[in-house]
Amino acid sequence: MANNEESRGLKSLLDWFANRRKSGTISHERQEREIADGLWHKCAKCGVLTYTKDLKANQMVCIECGHHNRVDSDERIRQLIDRDTWRPMDEHLRPTDPLQFRDRKPYSDRLREMQEKIGLIDAVKTGLGQINGLPVALGVMDFRFMGGSMGSVVGEKLTRMIEQATQRRYPVVIICTSGGARMQEGMLSLMQMAKISAALQRHRDAKLLYIPVLTHPTTGGVTASFAMLGDIILAEPKATIGFAGRRVIEQTIREKLPEDFQTAEDLLKHGFVDDIVPRTQLKNTLAQLIGLHQPVPTAPHMVLWESRSLSSSAAE
Repeated sequence: MANNEESRGLKSLLDWFANRRKSGTISHERQEREIADGLWHKCAKCGVLTYTKDLKANQMVCIECGHHNRVDSDERIRQLIDRDTWRPMDEHLRPTDPLQFRDRKPYSDRLREMQEKIGLIDAVKTGLGQINGLPVALGVMDFRFMGGSMGSVVGEKLTRMIEQATQRRYPVVIICTSGGARMQEGMLSLMQMAKISAALQRHRDAKLLYIPVLTHPTTGGVTASFAMLGDIILAEPKATIGFAGRRVIEQTIREKLPEDFQTAEDLLKHGFVDDIVPRTQLKNTLAQLIGLHQPVPTAPHMVLWESRSLSSSAAE
């Protein structure tokens, strides 16, 4: 009798474990659904679940391990620019398909899908604002839009922003994140490297400050041009920064690269980056650098938002 009870108990225990295994997928799906709903966020590095409100309050930096989660351009602007001081520029510029490029689908279709999915016209937002009361021209790249690739609109918007900053004698800050030049626009994309670099040189000739902030990842033609032309180059911790990809380099030189190769820390060690600044300290660091190198202009003709090239709605 006792043996029968023990066998039934063992059987029920085995059934319980079997049911748990069967329901494991459902539980996993439920967990993923709860995370997708935005209540919790699972860190990609340490795996710790963090209440999303706490994570956002810490600027999307993991409280447990310090991992810097990727943020979009709107969030970057909220983190850096003083409230009610942001004035966007050139929002009407839209990408076209001059080469009629097609791979698995037409480039024009890819653009339309990205615009509908993400709500952006292209991979960068530019504008004027204030950082702790100091005027600045800010460009923020967005990796969600075709990997932050640099097409004609990205180049044109950044160039116009830099020229506007030169005219106003404002410092320029660009938050860089990109996979490089946009292959669907061919040589037109590569031309943006020279165009932006030329605008930055005119800005430098006017003895004005330019600070690029390299975030994860910053690669390709962006690294080969404006990302590395700063007077002071900042980077976020553990950001991947380079030109060619790690695998391509290893196949070319037929050697194994160090684990920290192309990280912000490695670039700092070799002098390519001036400082690594955690995201939670970035706004104050930028304000200190701008205040030291670019005091607020006091000339009467340098009114903060006065500009002929901005629309009447923006020129307040």
